[in-house]
Amino acid sequence: MSMETGVAFTASFSPETWVDEHADFLYRFACFRLHDPVLAEDLVQETFLSALQSYRQFGHGSAVRTWLISILKNKIIDHYRLTARRSQPEDDALPGYRKSGIKRGRWQKDMAPQPWSDDLEKQYDDREFNRFLSRCLEKIPAKFANIFIMHEIDGYSTKEICKELDVSASNVWVMLHRARHFLRDCLQKDGYGAEGA
Repeated sequence: MSMETGVAFTASFSPETWVDEHADFLYRFACFRLHDPVLAEDLVQETFLSALQSYRQFGHGSAVRTWLISILKNKIIDHYRLTARRSQPEDDALPGYRKSGIKRGRWQKDMAPQPWSDDLEKQYDDREFNRFLSRCLEKIPAKFANIFIMHEIDGYSTKEICKELDVSASNVWVMLHRARHFLRDCLQKDGYGAEGA
């Protein structure tokens, strides 16, 4: 029985081992999405605290790490919401973004949005890619980075993003498109994929 909570835990559900088994992974997960090591550490700590407080809701059919990640994701989304509410009009600007892709409300043929990647999941398993992408994400306003991460990395649908961040579908689509263009250019300029990079 846990001395602090007075709760009896089974061997498969042992909070005493959570930090050793999951903290590093959760910290990396949060850092990639937040680009703020101190905030990432705070949210991981809050995740463990919330897990202890809500252990009764834990579905023992799922892995503890999966459950902890879902708690952490919710905390990250809460932070994204706060960031979106605090953003200023100038935060809509992306450095070096070319607005020439739209003419009279229609995409010019060569500027229409393209899929981000043919094999995105494989790229996210690539540490080199993650290092370059993380650097590029730090260069764009938080709300662009947040929407890109939610859609492209965490697999949220446009509808889910609209609901979570209280933005319109057209805003999500425009910010996602601009973020993709900027990040593609940034990855190329930073030398991703170049020999010796």
